[in-house]
Amino acid sequence: MTFPNASLFPFSAVVNEQDHLVLGGCSSVDLASEFGTPLYVYDEETLRGMCREFTREFSSRYGNAKVVYASKAYINPALARLMAEEGLGLDVVSGGELAVAQSVDFPPEDIYFHGNNKTPDELQMALEYGVGRIVVDNHHELRVLDDLARQNGTVQDVWLRVSPSVDPHTHVHTTTGTLDSKFGLAIDTGDAAEAIRGALAAPNLNLVGLHFHLGSPIFELEPYSIAIDTVLTFASQFVDEGLRLEEFCPGGGFAIGYVTQQLPPAIADYAEVIANSVKTRCADLGFDAPRLVIEPGRAIVGRAGVALYTVGATKDIPNIRKYVSLDGGMGDNIRPALYEANYEAVVANKMSVPGDETVTLAGKFCESGDVLVRDVRLPSMEAGDIVAIPSSGAYAPSMASNYNLNPRPAIVMVKGGNARLIRRRETYADMMAADIL
Repeated sequence: MTFPNASLFPFSAVVNEQDHLVLGGCSSVDLASEFGTPLYVYDEETLRGMCREFTREFSSRYGNAKVVYASKAYINPALARLMAEEGLGLDVVSGGELAVAQSVDFPPEDIYFHGNNKTPDELQMALEYGVGRIVVDNHHELRVLDDLARQNGTVQDVWLRVSPSVDPHTHVHTTTGTLDSKFGLAIDTGDAAEAIRGALAAPNLNLVGLHFHLGSPIFELEPYSIAIDTVLTFASQFVDEGLRLEEFCPGGGFAIGYVTQQLPPAIADYAEVIANSVKTRCADLGFDAPRLVIEPGRAIVGRAGVALYTVGATKDIPNIRKYVSLDGGMGDNIRPALYEANYEAVVANKMSVPGDETVTLAGKFCESGDVLVRDVRLPSMEAGDIVAIPSSGAYAPSMASNYNLNPRPAIVMVKGGNARLIRRRETYADMMAADIL
């Protein structure tokens, strides 16, 4: 049996005869009992399906296309291995994410190292592993990387991250392609032009591509075409100075549905606009078509992940609000507090029971802003019920903290009725392991 907001849940989500939400063939109630809550559940069928859909939709429209997973959405060794098995590259933004890639022998040539303030140690780590592309974000990094590459006796392939000053109309905290941003080399100010000339002159750097990223999540298609036109037109000015645009990356930012009232365009629609924009503008400018690299993160793992919580205390304020408290909150999903992100929820052990009251799902952390879902219609709940929040696979686990010294949740992968632990729940000892008395 399916259910009204099934489009927000993993592909495998159904309701069984016990009226329980089933993910990957596993009852969510049984998962909560076996592994405890809060619990993050990733559906392998959805993960692999999204990898393949991105590859299919872009490659069918642009023959020389590469899909690279933006690991900041969430990465651990199990997910890194899955991405490698699906033929995706990996976009990393820190030494820690690179270390995860190394732990599973991820092909170094398929790793793209981003970040606005990579340390010399991180850059050295990337050079030693043989990372395929380092995405240079500023003039300081350009100088430091050229010097490190010289000391290592190598020539490093690089991209430059440029800022096209295009607003994707997303949340101000997740907009990155505008002029007023800490990321990238602005075209409008002349920084990008200076960096291109600097990279071309650097003896130990090989400039092979340009990159931009507008932000996320982007529900509109037009910002991509505008930014692609802007950046490719800008790049054409440097052909006579030696720029050979072998690779081009319009970033990621592809949206997912968090609530049924706002669903994103199809992957095919993103692919159509991006591929056509690149091909058309390159033809107009007389460029050979570069390799097209795209960087989905949220769009691959977001829908694949579901957060499970157990209901505890309830506080009913007549004529104002009814709070239902869960055993997790902003410590495992800070997005509602940070971005005012909206989610939907279901009672996983009462899937067909009508929503007969409006409640606010509150977390257990000592902040008034620790609210996961506000004013949602759900069945009457009591302590011990299991609440499931869909579209939780991106940024929730990766931004999780130990605020109030709460352990971060366990994570399981489900497929075909089997569940395997891919991250154990932290212990109190784990949280004190680095402390010194």
